[in-house]
Amino acid sequence: MNDEYTPDEAPQDENYAPAPGFSTLSVHAGATPDPTTGARATPIYQTTSFVFEDVDHAASLFDLRAFGNIYTRITNPTTAVLEQRVAALEGGTAALGVASGHAAQMLVMHTLMQPGDEFIASNKLYGGSINQFNHSFKNFGWIVKWADPDNPASFEAAITPKTKAIFMESIANPGGVVCDIEAIAAVAHAHNIPLIVDNTLATPYLVQPFAWGADIVVHSATKFLGGHGNSMGGIIVDGGTFNWMADDRYPMLSKPRPEYNGVVLGETFGNFAFAIACRVLGLRDLGPAISPFNSFMITTGIETLPLRMQRHSDNALAVAQHLWQQPSVSWVSYPGLANDKYNALAQKYCPMGCGGVFTFGLRGGYDAGLNLVKNVKLFSHLANVGDTRSLIIHPASTTHRQLSDEQKITAGAGPDVVRLSVGIEDVQDIIADLDQAMAASV
Repeated sequence: MNDEYTPDEAPQDENYAPAPGFSTLSVHAGATPDPTTGARATPIYQTTSFVFEDVDHAASLFDLRAFGNIYTRITNPTTAVLEQRVAALEGGTAALGVASGHAAQMLVMHTLMQPGDEFIASNKLYGGSINQFNHSFKNFGWIVKWADPDNPASFEAAITPKTKAIFMESIANPGGVVCDIEAIAAVAHAHNIPLIVDNTLATPYLVQPFAWGADIVVHSATKFLGGHGNSMGGIIVDGGTFNWMADDRYPMLSKPRPEYNGVVLGETFGNFAFAIACRVLGLRDLGPAISPFNSFMITTGIETLPLRMQRHSDNALAVAQHLWQQPSVSWVSYPGLANDKYNALAQKYCPMGCGGVFTFGLRGGYDAGLNLVKNVKLFSHLANVGDTRSLIIHPASTTHRQLSDEQKITAGAGPDVVRLSVGIEDVQDIIADLDQAMAASV
């Protein structure tokens, strides 16, 4: 993740140019000046569809023999910049922008799963994902099995001949858990199963899942990628590493597609076939398209991603350290703390910081959490995370309220838990607001 290089380490080739650093990619990847107007910012192509050059051009687009734009539902030049930028930052081969993080998860599973198939998911997930997996996915005939990310062997124990994917978060929401991507990837690959990693809380600035064995990365771009709480979006990134043609378990990629005159996507598109399949078989027909304006806003947000993520992480560590010393706080779960159980994994996977989201417990339990939320002034009480502003929520009464008490505790959202998404304000102001709110809650 270092944006600098030492000239003495560069190859002695006069034509050598170092690969762009992360900050440079955050600003430039996927974008060029508009060829017609010279505009440097990416234009917003606010249109539903695009004119074909001629009938042959139209036919080639519909047959997947050429790349281009048909409907904004499927492709749009504004969204293409977002897709290329996130793919570059994650180190993937291609990406697909969609309407939300949940839409990204749905399209990934739609591409991998058939009715009756199973997938294994970490039980440390965002509450909305738990609901989606437990309930909505059942309508498609997709069955989830749960495993403990602290015990990679539990994923292996859950594998059956019907298992088509393993799903986990790099840093788990509601925060505090750094998952061992490399160990779980080894389990997945030993059984020729793709590993999907939700990298929303970490972003590629802090964690690079493909470097540790992930095959597919998803994001709720609504959160830290966009970073300003103003636009909904989701991203699917293809790592280009999984062999979809190894057997017939993934027919969307390995079998001739009748929608496209028998094209075999895995053969035709090689190491970015998964991203293509999500686009032309999922997004095309299920329709969760992202608007060009939201793509523009998220892309603009990404330009400051490295600056924001470092500030989020630094502020969150300072707040966590402060809370740990407060008598009304019984525990703090933030992997950046030296005494945290996930600190060793944090040093391995995200040495530059552990992000802005974490949880802590109040000795007064459920009621104390509600009172704290009522008394904050700088913090905003809302369900989102990843905003420039500091955000607070009591998960047991909100984001995870649909779960049973046992599921809440397993997911890290017990009755005493408060989740913070620490913003980029001056850290002393963030701490002062929490202090006054805790004092007022006594």
